[in-house]
Formats: sequence, structure tokens, C-alpha cells
Amino acid sequence: MVLSMIVGCQKDSQTIQIENTFPWCIVAYDSLSRAPQERIKMMTELGFTKYAYDWRDRHLVNTKNELILAQENGIEIISVWIWMNPKRDSIHKLSPANEKLFKIVEELKLKTTFWVGLSDSYFKKTIPEESLELATNLIDHVAIKADSINCKVALYNHKGWFGNPLNQIEIIKALPEHDLSLVYNFHHGHQDIDNFSELAPKIQPYLSAVNLNGMEKDGEKILPIGEGSYEKGMIAALKEVGFEGPWGILGHVGNKDVKEVLLKNIEGLNRIQNNNISK
Repeated sequence: MVLSMIVGCQKDSQTIQIENTFPWCIVAYDSLSRAPQERIKMMTELGFTKYAYDWRDRHLVNTKNELILAQENGIEIISVWIWMNPKRDSIHKLSPANEKLFKIVEELKLKTTFWVGLSDSYFKKTIPEESLELATNLIDHVAIKADSINCKVALYNHKGWFGNPLNQIEIIKALPEHDLSLVYNFHHGHQDIDNFSELAPKIQPYLSAVNLNGMEKDGEKILPIGEGSYEKGMIAALKEVGFEGPWGILGHVGNKDVKEVLLKNIEGLNRIQNNNISK
């Protein structure tokens, strides 16, 4: 298997030609705490034409400006992240921060996909049947809001019951009236390593994006692509069942310059693509 997403790398200029990839976790994780203008400049220098937007409450003051700048620079906003916690978000009401994000997207008339993650706190005291009903109701509420502004919803695997993509598929099946999909994160999928060849064909029909990471069963959760033992095989399993992207390049390291993190991941992906890696 050869990945076709990266076609070249010029290390001297740090310019990388990228197809069908996007950066993920580059707002909340960056030791330089770049301003929107600096982040957009970095993405254009690296050659990205797609962007998945993550945030924390402190970033919302600049979110609208950042999304506008991205579009003005020819960068497609393929997603914006929504994290729901039972202390703030219920079936009938989202937190002020999540409501503000929806309002920004609506004001910009941005047609994008909300990546929705649910805290495992929702499901600590529920049995599986109750978990499915609760999650279905929560996602239905968000999907109705997204539908009303011509946006979509994708379920984001994180931890616990909702982090299991097979449970997410059951939610999708329970809500056929919505255009729902899955975002699969390697860095939240270590429990799937041993059975990923069996999981890949089950999730492929629902996938709208996959975020990559170096994968080991033990040790560091976040590893550069190409430094793990299993990511090459997992990518191959996805491609073998027909998934061709888009693929997320992770910047999920808080104490480093996110540009350097992205470059290291891209270089590792290049090694996998060129079969210059033994793992």
C-alpha cells in the first residue's frame, strides 16, 4: 500500500505539497500561542488547503476572524469542534460557548461539519441501552441545530462509551433523518489496534475523516506518524476498504511549536508513503 496524499517536500523552505490532508489540534496545542493571522500564515506556508478548527473558550473572541481569514486565504473549513459536558450541555440546551460557536458559523453562512464529542461523564451511571438513548437525544439536538444552518454533524471518538465507533454507528442508525458521519482518531483508538483490520470495514461506510497518529500499545499516547509500530498497517486497512481521506495531521503537543510538530508528522507520513520505514 502506498499513500498518495503527499507528493513532495522541500525541507529548505519548509514548503510541503499536500493533497487531501488537513491540520488538526493546532489552536489549543501550540507553545507559541499563535494569533489567527499567524496560524493562517503557517498553514498557507505548509501548503494546507483544508482546516479543522479546534478551540477552547479563550479562543472564541478570535474565532470569527480566524474563520474569515482562512477562507480569504483559500483554506476550506472542513469542520469545527464541539465538546459537550453534562455540567454545561443538556439535551435541550448547549453551553454559552457552544451556542456562541453556532452563532459564529451561522453569521458567516459557513457550510461545514460540527465534530461532536461527548464527555464520558454522561454515561458513568448508565447501562448500554440508556447510554444509546441519551447519546441519540444529545446528537439529535445538535444535528437539528446544524441542519437549520445547512451544516452537518460527525461523531468524534474520544473516550468511554461514546468513544467506541461501534456505539457511534448505532447512534447514526437511530437518526436516519440526519446526515451523520464518523471522525476516527488514531490517538483515541489504541484499544482498537489488535482488531483494527476487522473494525475498518465496519466504520468505513460512515467515515468522513481520519486523524492520524503514531501508534504503540504502551507508552506515549501522542507519537509522530512513522514512529509507532501500527499506524502503517491501520492506514493500509482503511485504504484497502476504500477510504481515501481526508486525513488529519495532528498538532496535539502543547509544549512545542505546532509547526514543527506538523512537519515531523508529515515527514513521517512521507516515509510511510515511500515505504522507507520498517514498522
